[in-house]
Amino acid sequence: MPDATIAVIGGTGKLGAAIARRLAGAGRKVIIGSRSADSAARAAAELGLGLTGLANAEAAMAGGIVIVTVPFAAQEPTLREIAPHVAGKIVVDTTVPLVPPKVMRVQLPPEGSAAQRAQKLLGPDVKVVSAFHNVAAHKLATDEDIECDVLVFGDDKAARAEVVALVELTGLRGIQGGALANSAAAEALTSVLIFINKTYQVDGAGLVITGKLVAPETAAQ
Repeated sequence: MPDATIAVIGGTGKLGAAIARRLAGAGRKVIIGSRSADSAARAAAELGLGLTGLANAEAAMAGGIVIVTVPFAAQEPTLREIAPHVAGKIVVDTTVPLVPPKVMRVQLPPEGSAAQRAQKLLGPDVKVVSAFHNVAAHKLATDEDIECDVLVFGDDKAARAEVVALVELTGLRGIQGGALANSAAAEALTSVLIFINKTYQVDGAGLVITGKLVAPETAAQ
């Protein structure tokens, strides 16, 4: 759906605002979603680029593709709120299961990953894809090139490929990482990167896949 409106749920947060800004700058129609419609409208006005702001449920209803960018603690209530409005849609979940204060320790949920938790909460009619786990939000909020790849996971191959294309609109390289269950690897790596940032005084360590990659449409499946 190259012309689908994109709703960024939690778009008033740092990651959501950065993704919304980059996608809007690439020419996509973007709606900022928030628990408060007023907060969403203010954030959209501050970002400019023709963005609009709505309460989460209304944003999810209006979006052809929905990107969820909320903290782990807010994942379940947010997904339950938008669930009635996302059947048949692609929902991109960016959630990383960080549990303060031990954010440098991997703490995956019982479902195996936050992405699998999202699929369970939203149901089988929703094409859940996960992405944007390992890119620093404060870097994404700039216009600079970022030395970071984005791993994209999902059980629906077409939806996964579509999200890779969205990632590339943000100026990053999207790489398919396989089934939704594999999202556990990228989610866990976030805690490792936070540890590296602190230990080695890095301003937003990222992930880069080395080697020459052959596009999936020409590679053996």
